Amino acid sequence: MNILVINYEYPPIGGGGGVLCKDISEGIVAKGHRITVVTSHYGSLQKSENLHGVDIFRVPVLMRKKQTVASMTSMISFVPMCIWKVKELMKSDTYDLINTHFAIPSGPAGQYVSRRYNIPNVLSILGGDIIDPSKFLSPHNTFPLKQTVRKMLYGADRVVAESTDIKRNAQKYYGFDRQIDIVPLGIYPNVHPVKTREALGLPPDKFIFVTIGRLVKRKNLEDLLHIFRDAQEIFPSILLVIGDGPEKENIENLAKQLGISGEIRLLGRVSDEEKFQYLAVSDVYLSTAIHEGFGIVFLEAMECGLPVLSYDRGGQTDFLREGKTGYLIELGNKGNFVSKLKELLNSDSLRAEVRAHNKNYVKEFYIEHVAEKYISIFNEVAASRKS
Repeated sequence: MNILVINYEYPPIGGGGGVLCKDISEGIVAKGHRITVVTSHYGSLQKSENLHGVDIFRVPVLMRKKQTVASMTSMISFVPMCIWKVKELMKSDTYDLINTHFAIPSGPAGQYVSRRYNIPNVLSILGGDIIDPSKFLSPHNTFPLKQTVRKMLYGADRVVAESTDIKRNAQKYYGFDRQIDIVPLGIYPNVHPVKTREALGLPPDKFIFVTIGRLVKRKNLEDLLHIFRDAQEIFPSILLVIGDGPEKENIENLAKQLGISGEIRLLGRVSDEEKFQYLAVSDVYLSTAIHEGFGIVFLEAMECGLPVLSYDRGGQTDFLREGKTGYLIELGNKGNFVSKLKELLNSDSLRAEVRAHNKNYVKEFYIEHVAEKYISIFNEVAASRKS
C-alpha cells in the first residue's frame, strides 16, 4: 500500500503528535508499505529526504519562529502549501490512502486532496485539535474552529482517536455520531546506551523525579513545582524538566519564589538518547498536566521501569492503572499528589514491584503492534472505498 501522510508537524519540529506520526509511519514502512509525509519546513532542515524508509517533503510556511511551537500564521499557511506540494507529487505518483494527522490545521489539506483525487482519507485526532482546556481559543469553544473540526470529522472516511478521552470529546463537543476507532500510541523498545548519574551530573544519593513535555500552560508545571517543594522538604530530591516552551521564564521565576531553584534542572530539548538516559536514572515520573490526549511520555517512562504519578484527566487513564503503574490523582488535588508520592518513596519494595510491572506491561504498546492496528484500518477503508 502506498500511503500519503499529511501532518503540519513532524520531528524534529513539534511535540508528541509529530512523534506519534513518525513512529507509526516508520512502523508501517517496516511492514513492507510505502509512506510519503508532507509537513512544515523549519530552519535548516532539508526540504526533502528519506529517513528510516519514510519519504519526507517539507513545505515552506509563514512565521514559524520556534521549533517547539507553531504560530497561527504558520498553521494556516501550511494548508495551501501542502496542497501545492501534493499536486506536484501526484504528477509522478499515486496513493492508495491518505492519513491526515490533526483535524486542524492539517485536516483541510487532507480533505481537499482526498476529494480532488478521490483517495480515501483516515483522520487521526490527537487531542489538542479537539479540545485544549488551557487555551482561550480551544477548538471546542471557538465557533469557526469548531465548525471546521466538525467538517473534517464528517468528511473523513474513518476517524481514529488515540484514546477513549479524545473519542468522547469528539462525540460530546462536535456531535460526531459515526465510528471512531481507538488506536493507542506506541513506542519502540529502548536500545539507547545507559549512563550513570555521575556521568549525567546528577547526585547519587537523592531521589530523582522527571517530567517531559513542552513548557506550555496545559502542562500545569505550577502545580508540579509546589508538589516538588513539599516532597523535597522530607525527601532530598532533584526534579528534571525536559522540554522547552513559552512558559520557561514563568517556571524559573516560580522556582525562585519557592526556594527550589537549586533542585530543579531545566534541561530544555534533548535527543531521544539523552531523554532515555535521564529516564533510566530517575526514580519516579510526574505529570500535573491539565489534560493529555494520550501521553506517549508515560509509556517511555514505563519502558524505563518508572512508577508514574499523574492527574486523572486525559487519555492516559486508558492505560495507567491505579496502584499498578503508579497512581492517578484527582485533577488539582496537590495534597493527595504529595501523599501518594511520599507513600511510594517510603517503600523500596513498592517501587520495585511497580518497576517490574511497568517494564512488562509496556510491551503491549510497542510500535509494531500499533502499526498493525493502523494497517488493518487502512486496508479496511481502502477496500470499502473500492467496493
